Amino acid sequence: MSKFKMLSGSVIEGKKKAHRSIAKLTVGIGLSAALLTSGCATQNIQAYQNTTPTLDMHKFFSGQIEGWGMFQGRNGEVKKRFYVDIDATHEGDDVIILDEKFSWADGSKSQRIWRLTEKSNGRWIGTAGDVVGEATGDVVGNTLHWDYVLNLPVEDKTYKVNFDDWMYLINDDVMLNRSVMTKFGVELGSVTLSMHRKNSSSKLRDSNQGANQN
Repeated sequence: MSKFKMLSGSVIEGKKKAHRSIAKLTVGIGLSAALLTSGCATQNIQAYQNTTPTLDMHKFFSGQIEGWGMFQGRNGEVKKRFYVDIDATHEGDDVIILDEKFSWADGSKSQRIWRLTEKSNGRWIGTAGDVVGEATGDVVGNTLHWDYVLNLPVEDKTYKVNFDDWMYLINDDVMLNRSVMTKFGVELGSVTLSMHRKNSSSKLRDSNQGANQN
């Protein structure tokens, strides 16, 4: 083989290696960008500034509330289903206590007690036994957004996972909730919950109207 052919072969092989390296680098950058995007992308709560009905935390979270929900994995498959019974009480003018009792489809039970404290300009602070530090919440229009880290037990281990938690007041007695769980910016799954106030004023009004018609 001539020196020219050997040199040409080396140049061609060098170009191939360079192209492969660039391709790997491009894929790596693409994956990193995708992870950063999935970790940082979220809604802007100010987009709900003019939505109605306006959420009054003290009004909705008062008395007995019940809810039905499910946990879905990243692919959308339903992993768990549950019913929750919530007893909402108040301490003074600024604190709401939510005693949440969960009944899971597999027959297991669990409980979480939230202590929600109102600050200023729609800001709320929440604490619970399995929440790391404090949860921060903001109310704008009909929407409540919580951001917090939860100690999540899985078999014999406990993992710290981030919750991006959005609640939407549909009417005076119904609130829809969707939470996305992430770890290191990667989505693990989501929780969807529909909450309904028991014995609300509107239900009593409808019941009384029905009785009067009879």
